[in-house]
Amino acid sequence: MIVDVELSGEWPELARAELTAVAGALGVRGAPVAVALSTMRVDLANGEAAREMIERLSLARRASARLGLLDECAPAPRAPGEGGCVRRRGHPTGGARDPAIDLWAGRWIAAGGTIDLTAPARRFWIVSDPSSEGNELFEEIGASERTALVGRRISLLPFRRPVGLDPRLARAAANLAGAGPGRTVVDPFVGTGALLAEAALLGARVWGIDRDPEMVRGAARNLEFLGRPAERLIGGDSAAVAAEVGAATFDALLTDAPYGRASPTGGEPVAALLERVLPPWAARVRPGGRVVLVTAGGPDPLPSPWRRTVSVAVRQHRSLTREFRVYERAGAGPAATL
Repeated sequence: MIVDVELSGEWPELARAELTAVAGALGVRGAPVAVALSTMRVDLANGEAAREMIERLSLARRASARLGLLDECAPAPRAPGEGGCVRRRGHPTGGARDPAIDLWAGRWIAAGGTIDLTAPARRFWIVSDPSSEGNELFEEIGASERTALVGRRISLLPFRRPVGLDPRLARAAANLAGAGPGRTVVDPFVGTGALLAEAALLGARVWGIDRDPEMVRGAARNLEFLGRPAERLIGGDSAAVAAEVGAATFDALLTDAPYGRASPTGGEPVAALLERVLPPWAARVRPGGRVVLVTAGGPDPLPSPWRRTVSVAVRQHRSLTREFRVYERAGAGPAATL
């Protein structure tokens, strides 16, 4: 099934990386391909995978399945009087009459459907096809639920701090890590729990560690408020805790590293802290798993065979840029699918 995903326009490079990670986990056939400035095309197994994809993504607007050339296909309503609407992708409403829209509308009405511009049961999109100088017809499969993401801003949670990762960025990072049902994610710098919250909402079991007991208690409050309590939250130095948790292993390490201002490091240089804490936790990541690090920059904290495969810089505001990095073991093979 050929599916077009319209990206939100926010942080475009990260949006493309998020889509690539999710599509791969859901069985995409080949890598996503850019077909427009903010549209990526993927080949998925079926409509169920496409709907799951758009539900997971934070930096996308909608997913639509290709039906074919408009001149060659005429989708019919599933029941008499079913409401439908159509627009040309990338064009505002109104303006001059569009013969392609008139063609679709005439066919739809002739087949027993009605035009509903307010709350249609089905939405269609017309896309110019430069290769054939014709028009392609797509049907919308699903749209991103952005209201719920906005509702998880740090200012709306019971435990708040001046600096909190935007939930859209936290969800994107969780998707880069492959968080999902049946998978376990650990965060050795849990902070307010923003990353673990998104991983848990995607269905993962989550562990968190923080040197500050107040952060551990606060993260627990936030996760419980969202209805996704952690499997374990532990207070203490993360490197020491790594040596004390027995044979525990994880599918991904996902963390937003402290950077010494609003998220203190206890006086330890950030680079030294990461080089001390991350390797013992990364050693517990199962074959095919990933380490996703959100950081202010600096050297790679993981030794060989770990290698950085994704690096995207995101400017959050004038004085803060965060880099989203993905690390994988060289020669370990692809991550497990969801």
